[in-house]
Amino acid sequence: MRLVLLRHGPTEWNAERRLQGRADVPLSPAGRAAVARRRIPPELADLCWLASPLARARETAGLLGVEAAEEPALIEMDYGAWEGRTLAEIRAADPAAAAANEARGLDFRPPGGESPRDVQARLTALGRRLLAEGRDTAAVTHKGVIRAAMALATGWDMTGRPPLRLDWTAAHLFLLDAAGNWTLERADIPLEPPA
Repeated sequence: MRLVLLRHGPTEWNAERRLQGRADVPLSPAGRAAVARRRIPPELADLCWLASPLARARETAGLLGVEAAEEPALIEMDYGAWEGRTLAEIRAADPAAAAANEARGLDFRPPGGESPRDVQARLTALGRRLLAEGRDTAAVTHKGVIRAAMALATGWDMTGRPPLRLDWTAAHLFLLDAAGNWTLERADIPLEPPA
């Protein structure tokens, strides 16, 4: 089964490098303009579409011209007490604690939030459900969710550099086999017309 994931368009908090998590931050005017330039490639147009319930993902789907059902499993990672803060602020407030938490990789957990491993559990359950329904799917979601999916598909433990650098304006194609195992089939499927 094919599962295509793409990130929502830019928000003001993205521009300020703030952790958004579950905060329902809308697309910025620049974000709306950026998404309006994107086009769904023909090979993805006939897929069933889902979107995170957060406004930035739903609005992105609408601007792309797809009707996407809301899917709670695609909501961004919960950053708990860190939502609205930048990583620089968090690291400056307590450098040793921030470094120790980041070194946990998949088990990194903000105070009161969830870990990438928790996000992977949501994605695994969603993948099994989609496999049972037998439908190729595309979804508008979030950076934290896509990074957790990449780790699930590649075996990356989320310590050190990721195995590849993803283009956050592009789509990423994952394959799920009958046993529910994930692989990254193709990254960086362009959504923006060539300049």
